[in-house]
Amino acid sequence: QLQLVESGGGLVQPGGSLRLSCAASGFTLDSYAIGWFRQAPGKDREGVSCISKSGTYTDYTDSVKGRFSISRDNAKNTVYLQMNSLEPEDTAVYYCGAVRYVYRSDCSRGSREYDDWGQGTQVTVSS
Repeated sequence: QLQLVESGGGLVQPGGSLRLSCAASGFTLDSYAIGWFRQAPGKDREGVSCISKSGTYTDYTDSVKGRFSISRDNAKNTVYLQMNSLEPEDTAVYYCGAVRYVYRSDCSRGSREYDDWGQGTQVTVSS
C-alpha cells in the first residue's frame, strides 16, 4: 500500500528554520515527482515547491524563493523541504503529494496533478 508520511513540523519563531520530511513506504520514490503543499485555515491549498523524479528540476512559489529548498534522497525514499527565514505567513498544514511520471522529467505545483497524499504536518510561525 502506497503511503506518504510527513514529519518535522512544529512551532518556531519568526526567522527560524524547520526541515520537513516526506517518507514513502509501499513504493519507491524514484519514479515519482513530489510536491509540497500548504493549506492555512480558510485558504485554498497552495503549491509551495516540487521536485522531479530525478531531482534535477525544482520549482518554488514566489513567496518562498530564496528561503525554502527542496531535495530528495531516493536511497532513503524521502523528500525534504528545508525552510529558513520563516515568517508568520508560512503558518499552515504542510502536505506532500506524489505523482508517477513515466516520461515527464519536470514537476508541477498544481495539486490536481497529484494522486497520493500524506496526512500533513502543522507548521506554526509565531513569537
